Amino acid sequence: MLENLISYFSAIPSAHRAIILAGGIAFFWLVEGGIPLVRFGYNKWKHAGINLFFTLTTILINFAFATVIVYASDWTIVNQVGILPWLGLSGWPLLIVGLLLLDLISAYFIHWIEHKIKVLWKFHMVHHADTMVDTTTANRHHPGESVFRALFTLLGVLICGAPMWLVMVYQSISALLSQFNHANIRLPKGLDRAISFFIVSPNMHKIHHHVERPQTDSNYGNIFSIWDRLFGTFNATPIEQIRFGLDVLPDEKTGDYAFQLGIPFNPNIKTDE
Repeated sequence: MLENLISYFSAIPSAHRAIILAGGIAFFWLVEGGIPLVRFGYNKWKHAGINLFFTLTTILINFAFATVIVYASDWTIVNQVGILPWLGLSGWPLLIVGLLLLDLISAYFIHWIEHKIKVLWKFHMVHHADTMVDTTTANRHHPGESVFRALFTLLGVLICGAPMWLVMVYQSISALLSQFNHANIRLPKGLDRAISFFIVSPNMHKIHHHVERPQTDSNYGNIFSIWDRLFGTFNATPIEQIRFGLDVLPDEKTGDYAFQLGIPFNPNIKTDE
C-alpha cells in the first residue's frame, strides 16, 4: 500500500492535483447543502465569487513555486540534508514524522508568524475578512500571503529533507483538511471534540475566525491539532459564541475585490483588534 502511495505521488500529474483541490471544494460544498449544517442565511454563489478568485491566484502562485520546490527536494535527497535523512527514517515512520514536521513549519509556524508581524498580518487579514466562513474560505489568501506560504513550504522541504512524494502527499492532505475545517458544517459536539484531539476539526478552526482576540490568535493548526495543544495556542470557546470577520474591517467590504486586494497597503486599516 505504501509503495503504491509513494509511486503515485512521486509522479502525480498537475491535473490530478487540480482535481484533488476542486474535488475537495465540490464535495464539502455539497455537504454544506445537506447534513448537518449551520445556516447563516447567505447566498452561497455570491459569497463564493471572491473566494474562488483568491483560490485561483493561490493556485497560480503555488504552480510558480513548484519547480523550485522540486529542485529543493531533490537536492536534499541527493545530499542527505535535513531532519528526515539525518534520522534515517523510511516507510511509515518517514511518512508520519514528515507530515508532522511539514505541517509544523509550512502551516502552523507561518500562520503564527502572520498573526505576530503586523506587515504580514495585513496580508492575512484578507482571509479573516470573510464574514460567512465556508469551504471556499479555505483558499481565500491575498496573493502576497500565498507567496509567504509558498516560501515556508520551501523552507519546510529544506529543513525536513522531504522527498517530493512526501511533499505531494502533505499538500494534498493539507488542501483537503483546510476545506474540511473551514466547511460550513456542524458535527455532533462529541464527535467534533474527539476529532480535535488528533486533527483540526470544523469547530476548532472556526474559533480562530472569531472577530476578536484572544480567539483570533489561537488554533493556528491546519492538519494536526497537536501543535496548538503543545504550544499553548489551543482555544475551546463554545462555537455558539463565535462571530466571523474582523472588528477592524467593515463587514460590507468582505466581497469587494479592490478593497480586499488593497488591505495590506491601506494605511487607514488598523492592525490591532
